Amino acid sequence: MSYTIDLSGRVALVTGASSGLGAQFARTLGKAGAAVVLAARRVERLKTLRAEIEAAGGDAHVVALDVTDPRSIKAAVAHAETEMGAIDILVNNAGVGTTQHLSEVTPEDYDFVMNTNTRGAFFVAQEVAKRMIARAKGTAPGTYTGGRIVNIASVAGLRVGSRIGVYCMSKAAVVHMTRAMALEWGRFGININALCPGYIDTEINHHQWQTEGGQKLIASLPRKRVGEAKDLDTALMMLCANESHFVNGTVLVADDGSALA
Repeated sequence: MSYTIDLSGRVALVTGASSGLGAQFARTLGKAGAAVVLAARRVERLKTLRAEIEAAGGDAHVVALDVTDPRSIKAAVAHAETEMGAIDILVNNAGVGTTQHLSEVTPEDYDFVMNTNTRGAFFVAQEVAKRMIARAKGTAPGTYTGGRIVNIASVAGLRVGSRIGVYCMSKAAVVHMTRAMALEWGRFGININALCPGYIDTEINHHQWQTEGGQKLIASLPRKRVGEAKDLDTALMMLCANESHFVNGTVLVADDGSALA
């Protein structure tokens, strides 16, 4: 017996899709049949990913998005819906981080992380949710009511790590934000959940795992390894599936047991 999650007919917006987890999330949703809107600041990289998804038989569209700018958010979501149709799935993935002791954090460092990871994530979700709610109320066109919002948090939002305190704070806020959204927007048929990855090897942090500190961290993990972006595919698909209508306000941890160490 096999089970397939089919997202044909759904439109999915993925923020931070120009690299790392966002790019992998977009590929996965495209393979499942969703029409994927690729959103980030680095548009040229999005065009390369679009070509890859289309070559694999998928449907993708590129939109420029700076999640720290409310005007950019509104314009990007409006453009996405004009080109692809109403957004059914949001993967709220854009994120940044810094590595420093809390005593060294400047206001600029703090704002850099919080404006993207927390403030940006909130206003992207809000803009998409407003449109989902309007469809649920019958005040906006669209045959599919409700939707899926997946906020990409982190296991660091559940457990504090050394020298990434502001990042941990920002992701902890995303976890609570997810629960608040699920409570308030759930009655409109929108399911809002958080995915909390553990240590994943991406192009942004790949060099870290080769350092002495990175090797020590890996050695401290229960399975002595870090994950790959594709290791999150199953968790993402479960949260985006049409069949997951009973999963709302969940904080799903996919960390290979690292929080147990």
